[in-house]
Amino acid sequence: VSTLLGQDYKGRLSVVVVDDESTDGTANVARHAAEAAGAPGRLTIVSGAPRPAGWVGKMWAVEQGVAKAAEIAPSARYLLLTDGDIRHSPRNLAHLVARAEGGALDLASVMVRLRCESLAEKLLIPAFVFFFQMLYPFAWVNDPTRSTAAAAGGCMLVRKSALERIGGIAAIRNALIDDCTLAAALKRSGPIWLGLTNEAYSLRVYGDVAEVWRMIARSAYTQLDYSPLLLLGTVLGLLVTYVGPPVLFLFFHGNASTFGLLAWIIMIGCYVPMLRFYGISVFWAPLLPVVALVYLGATLDSAWRHVHGKGGAWKGRYQATR
Repeated sequence: VSTLLGQDYKGRLSVVVVDDESTDGTANVARHAAEAAGAPGRLTIVSGAPRPAGWVGKMWAVEQGVAKAAEIAPSARYLLLTDGDIRHSPRNLAHLVARAEGGALDLASVMVRLRCESLAEKLLIPAFVFFFQMLYPFAWVNDPTRSTAAAAGGCMLVRKSALERIGGIAAIRNALIDDCTLAAALKRSGPIWLGLTNEAYSLRVYGDVAEVWRMIARSAYTQLDYSPLLLLGTVLGLLVTYVGPPVLFLFFHGNASTFGLLAWIIMIGCYVPMLRFYGISVFWAPLLPVVALVYLGATLDSAWRHVHGKGGAWKGRYQATR
């Protein structure tokens, strides 16, 4: 809230916080932040209403925030959808609006810089962004001639008229992977853009491997459309691409070992730029096969949770159902 109200932005900016039935004093913390920023009049707090049938929790919260924003500023051109644990640099909003205006974009989204301080974060978080880029190459996302669409839910600037054109947040009311679902809906009728940034970063802490594991397991099987065939393909793809090269190099001989080493080196070379973006030593790069095994295990766990009715766990609710 402090960093949003402190934006170096020449247009009108109002902030809406949706207090989604929290029990940790969220509303009071937000009010104090606005008062400390000298802008209490630009903050509106919405107390979340009970979730209706057919809506997942986050989308219902976003729907209420969007509705309140329409009351406060009915002529606003853009909506910035951002998570409560994101800290924005003073120029982040101006840069997003400038990009959206310059490219006539319906959506401008940035993958915020994730926290990368604990041992588990250094091992696993850069790979999260790396794998995301492999699933959704940013150049393809930003190419209007390609169907590939993706966004990063922590920071999405949406053209209000485009959101209304697709039917509003209600169009994605049951989406667990809401950012990419929204991007796909918007790209059918207009250009979108996705990139990395140092202008915003996440404060969310992942203290150990188990916390990252749960984050992956919550939606990995949803990403695969709950398909056993796609799950099998993902397992084989991860094993062949990331685990196969070091296995060939370490446990085979001759040409197999040589090709395994070359593939491992190529893998390391592809991963190094992401480590540098996060300011992490390149000596972590050879561990990518180990990281891939962790992601593989979390993906299998995601499928297991879904089969047992515990998929999409969030705030005590299991939401990943067909």
